[in-house]
Amino acid sequence: MHSEEQKSVLVSGGRGFIGHATVKLLQRSGYRVLSLDLGTVIQTQPVTNSQQIQCDLEDVGRLQDVFERNRISGIIHLAAILPTAAQRNPLLATQVNISGTVNLLEMARRFRVERFVFGSSLSIYGTYPAEHVVSEGDATVPEDLYGAAKLYVEQMGRAYRESYGLDFISLRIGRVVGPGTNSMSSAWRSEIFELLTTDHPAEICVPYRPSERILVVHVDDVAQMLLALLSASSTKQTIYNAPCSAIVVEDLKRVVVHRNPRLTLRLGQGIPVGNPRALDFSRFENEFDFKIVPIFDRLRKVN
Repeated sequence: MHSEEQKSVLVSGGRGFIGHATVKLLQRSGYRVLSLDLGTVIQTQPVTNSQQIQCDLEDVGRLQDVFERNRISGIIHLAAILPTAAQRNPLLATQVNISGTVNLLEMARRFRVERFVFGSSLSIYGTYPAEHVVSEGDATVPEDLYGAAKLYVEQMGRAYRESYGLDFISLRIGRVVGPGTNSMSSAWRSEIFELLTTDHPAEICVPYRPSERILVVHVDDVAQMLLALLSASSTKQTIYNAPCSAIVVEDLKRVVVHRNPRLTLRLGQGIPVGNPRALDFSRFENEFDFKIVPIFDRLRKVN
């Protein structure tokens, strides 16, 4: 017997960068949210439609207890070991990104969750020529453990959809930017927003060559896309490329420095690998009538 009648949405990785933005958006949209994360619960001012739960996805008993105590109608699965950490600790990455996800899929099957939205990644495509516009129909050839795990989960989700009727949907997301990433390996993704109004000289290091084109998307747009997939009465597809901005690195430098001359953007000589550099995301845009806010527009409006 469930301890309460109100249906809930579970967000795994709810205290992560994308998870935090998604939880806040769900709350504002009237959902009751279970924010699931491995980290210790932070005591904050009570929110009537949200609950933080400390839970390891590998702990099947604890996970089952969460589902027994709550009527969970939807899942947004974002918990993962990210690429750099996955390369350093491949065993942990496999346990979390694959085994933990399988445990969550099993709970979704057993407790008849209505929809399972998976935060996938454009890294499942691997590197494509700069001029090749990648669509959902292109071959998936991930080049690292993180991308390979995302692809495996998509295949697992498809199997659960076909075998058990679980409404599994995958959103393939590019490089996410915005304040608060707390990333050690890609600090520039947040610094271009966090330092934009600084009164002191500061340097931001972007590892790519000036002429390179990269795909980026703001975290708030990602949260909006995840909500659209969760709340749709039905979806035409099971896999969607997430809309994003294709920006040239030199243009990023120009916009940021023009916005605040105290900033210096030091560019590297890196080539974006492991991800497409041009993307077709019309499937999502057309079905959900969705337009992102271009990254340069967001940067120009930071106060």
